[in-house]
Amino acid sequence: MKETRIGIIGATGYVGVELVRILSSHPYARITHLVSQSFVGKTFSQVYPSFLGICDLMLTGADAPEVAKDCDLVITALPHGVSSQVVPVLLSQGVKVIDHSGDFRFRELEDYEAAYGLVHPCPELLSQAVYGIPELYRKELAAAALTANPGCYPTCSILGLAPLLSGKIIGTKGIIIDAVSGVSGAGRKADLAFSFCESAENFKAYGITSHRHTPEIEQECSLLANEKITVTFTPHLAPMKRGMLATIYADLLPEKLDMTGDELRELFVRFYAGDPFVRILPSNSAPETKHVCYSNFIDIGIFKDARTGKVKVISAVDNLGKGASAQAVQAMNVMQGYPEGTGLSNLCGCI
Repeated sequence: MKETRIGIIGATGYVGVELVRILSSHPYARITHLVSQSFVGKTFSQVYPSFLGICDLMLTGADAPEVAKDCDLVITALPHGVSSQVVPVLLSQGVKVIDHSGDFRFRELEDYEAAYGLVHPCPELLSQAVYGIPELYRKELAAAALTANPGCYPTCSILGLAPLLSGKIIGTKGIIIDAVSGVSGAGRKADLAFSFCESAENFKAYGITSHRHTPEIEQECSLLANEKITVTFTPHLAPMKRGMLATIYADLLPEKLDMTGDELRELFVRFYAGDPFVRILPSNSAPETKHVCYSNFIDIGIFKDARTGKVKVISAVDNLGKGASAQAVQAMNVMQGYPEGTGLSNLCGCI
């Protein structure tokens, strides 16, 4: 297999360091450029001493043309509004890009500008970007120059709903998603709300009616169902470093009320057949965040509530794994023609 030279812009944030961890043992990837505005002139292992002797690259500033010189593919882990300034420059240099911001996830310009309150500087790229869930967009990713890596909440929610929506099993009104994230989802920054004393021994909802991942979830669910869908989405913050769990509620269609829990589970098994990182749990088993941490797996449990006529789907990912960095590597494998699980198959959860 041909080697891919990779640059990471935003290398010292939580997404960036997770990328370095995974790519350092990827057999066909070679990290050639690491960018971090906060630590220019230091080596990566000076910022993260656990990488001493593993990744000692010098950290540089964000000069996009310079980064492009020694890279075949660049992964950007930058804030929204910043990525859209950098990505066009990289693409113009013939470099493929996987972007972690929200800048290229939306099909419609007005949806992005409403969600993020920004004027997009390069709206022409929205139609070129491929949404980076390989289980849904594998064919498109194989030909992509720009991949928009999904948010962690959307990944956990969309994959939990996809078989039900595409199979016309549930009503499209009244879908509810309650999701919980670890504190690392807020990024590596000094912010009082995410300090130890504020977040430890605490559990809270936030962004209750206006979280910016809501329209992203709705966009992809609408495409799966082939109709406009509105969901009720509430994110929560839990006192754990990493991990994410979503509980999804939907009404079975009247003609599907006689489906058993086992039949609903079998629907998911068939839908995700051949998808190595989607684990459909045994009947009456629910996912736990500790079983997916540090991995690229999404664990899904399906339950029928006969009393209410609802189906409940529980899905769990590592918000930094399948919810961010590991999924980006999965997408990179597809983009570069590598076996999809390369560098990812041996990553597993821990206690």
